[in-house]
Amino acid sequence: MGEAPAFLVDDLQNEPLNGFELKSGTCKTTTTIGDKTYVIGGADDGTLSIEVRIFDSSLGEWVQPTVYGTKPLLSKGHSAVFLNDRILILKKGAKSDDQIWFLEVDTQYVRRQQKQLGTEVVAWSKGVIGNVEKPVVISGPSGVGKGTLISMLMKEFPAMFGFSVSHTTRAPRGTEKDGVHYHFTEKSVMEKEIEDGKFLEFASVHGNLYGTSVEAVEVVADAGKRCILDIDVQGARSVRSSSLEAIFIFVCPPSMEELEKRLRDRGTETEEQILKRLRNAAAEIEQGKSSKIFDFILYNDNLEECYEKLKKLLGLSGCVAAPPKSALREFNLPLDHSVSKIDDKIIINCISSGLEKESKNL
Repeated sequence: MGEAPAFLVDDLQNEPLNGFELKSGTCKTTTTIGDKTYVIGGADDGTLSIEVRIFDSSLGEWVQPTVYGTKPLLSKGHSAVFLNDRILILKKGAKSDDQIWFLEVDTQYVRRQQKQLGTEVVAWSKGVIGNVEKPVVISGPSGVGKGTLISMLMKEFPAMFGFSVSHTTRAPRGTEKDGVHYHFTEKSVMEKEIEDGKFLEFASVHGNLYGTSVEAVEVVADAGKRCILDIDVQGARSVRSSSLEAIFIFVCPPSMEELEKRLRDRGTETEEQILKRLRNAAAEIEQGKSSKIFDFILYNDNLEECYEKLKKLLGLSGCVAAPPKSALREFNLPLDHSVSKIDDKIIINCISSGLEKESKNL
């Protein structure tokens, strides 16, 4: 909380329209939702990213929210319009892959974080131009065959699916390349990014951090592909509680006896390692079935049948080699425009050319 420049207070008292720049010319927009007005734009300290402040009219005070996600960089201006639980931001003069952003203000994820922290919370996420399906989270105990199922998907639909590259604080091994096998980073850097809400899930393994960042998933989506996350149950729990909307699938063995047989047939672990994996598997299976994290549970008693069921869940049943959905035509957002919402459409009014473009999908 704190004081704000006088021009902001004056503008708010004059009840500015949602999504219009303030008269001061500072490239800020205001969006009023109930008693709260979200002021979005450049900070007075010269920060290069877009900042957010909230004016609570019921208290007559300014609130500095906790901000999660990667903040968009400043542009030549932006427009803002409120949707159901988030604010759509269209950046002016930005490249096509940086034009569309969302500021979550009342999503389930934001409400959960507000309850935990006891403060105002907002979260940034990047928009994607085109038809991109929800990411797929696949979990299951070691030896259940989920890696084989994923490989079968990637082989049959190479243009449709992509993997997110995880982050780790351990050193590269052998021929591992940064950005290909992992994003190798410093522990202090990753800890700060985790604190800033830039990771969907993370875990500490033998003193090193491993995790999946929001940006890593967005990179796959930006390429027009459906992201697959192969993570354990704990990681899936973290993703489920995040703002990412995904399909969660848990792969089960037909029995613990069959799982043990598969682990032993691999011939890659010692007896102690096999017993440890079996103990972990029993706990994971119990959590997978009872935790309500997963939308679907597949039993891999027959690989081909299980794969067909997986394709059916993903809407690929009967496809031989389904091509990715065609992307929507990109558009150049002019500097001189305004944005409004009518029913289920976003209207972008290009003032300079007198043209209007409609986005039928919010």
